Amino acid sequence: MEKDFKDLGPICDFFAPLTRVKVDGRSLVVTNRDGEFGVIDGACSHLGGPLADGRLVGDYVECPWHGWKYHRCTGAGEPGYELDATAAFSLEVAAGRLLIDMSSETARGRAPHEPDPLSRPIVREPGPMRVLGISTTNMNAELSRFSTSENLLDLALVEAGSLGAECKTIRLRDLKFRACEGYYSKSARACSWPCSITQSDPEDELREVYEGLVHWADVLILATPIRWGNASSLFYKMAERLNAIQNQVTIADRTLIRNKVASFIITGGQDNVQQVSGQMLNFFGELGFHFPQFPFIGHSRGWSAEDMEHNIAYVKHNHVLREAAQDLAARSVRLSEQILKRVEEERPVNLHGRKGRSTASYMESQREETDFDEGAGTK
Repeated sequence: MEKDFKDLGPICDFFAPLTRVKVDGRSLVVTNRDGEFGVIDGACSHLGGPLADGRLVGDYVECPWHGWKYHRCTGAGEPGYELDATAAFSLEVAAGRLLIDMSSETARGRAPHEPDPLSRPIVREPGPMRVLGISTTNMNAELSRFSTSENLLDLALVEAGSLGAECKTIRLRDLKFRACEGYYSKSARACSWPCSITQSDPEDELREVYEGLVHWADVLILATPIRWGNASSLFYKMAERLNAIQNQVTIADRTLIRNKVASFIITGGQDNVQQVSGQMLNFFGELGFHFPQFPFIGHSRGWSAEDMEHNIAYVKHNHVLREAAQDLAARSVRLSEQILKRVEEERPVNLHGRKGRSTASYMESQREETDFDEGAGTK
């Protein structure tokens, strides 16, 4: 094959470890290690991350999004993942200038990877109504205490069970999971589904929450205490990680939560039930949940009530509040039954400007543009 040399410029322009270049409208990255040059495609084969914004680790270019690595000269993946390759090209130095042979391009590769179980098609399996309770209160397991929010959640699930539903409880305090690490802050498309952390860390137990919300439950009943006027810190730790669900709507026009109902139980020594409920209604509405009429119950004895042992006694013995938890469960189950019985015609959702391109089209644009400002994507 006839060689197709392109002049990249004087070698003095490539003293940095990584340099982004554009050839025939295609973005590439030139590497320099101890005066020896290499060049590979500028878009990560995983989800299109901008390799020129990464770093050189030995002889490997590390993608800044999820850490996939490619040999700077051959394009091969790191040891153990050699088949996960990106394209590489031959270089020559002539008269102090760096030339690339575009005809020498090697093939990209992709090793066979077992798909993450969470990525399977979302199909509601036959069976009874399924109600998932999530408790977001935290406590010392060795010094357990009475939780007003969790107690009312337990009552709600008992009521749902009496209506024929299969019920399950997740207590966030029992799960070990990492906080969100801001992949979305690198690029909207770097926040992937399944969550990048869950894919890469087999010990990340938030998988149980993802499985429950996306694949298992018809109804979510979430309970939280009020902490300084807000939901619990465990709730927010989980909520940040749920961006992997909502972000699919934005970047891929893919709704993971369909035909599901959410309702809330909010209790605390301080008043701020309306603020907490408002945040939750907004957040879970963005995920795709429906809400029953009167979608939350709340209890607070106000700012000045420091005698929390009396608050516990109040919740334990207040029949109106306890019946409210049961009624909340009943309303949620009834709405879910109506939704599941209704045959819905699928229509595209108008995202009002938030609809994103597909990953494939995005990666193609990454190869055609010099600047990598956004993209998507974990080994």
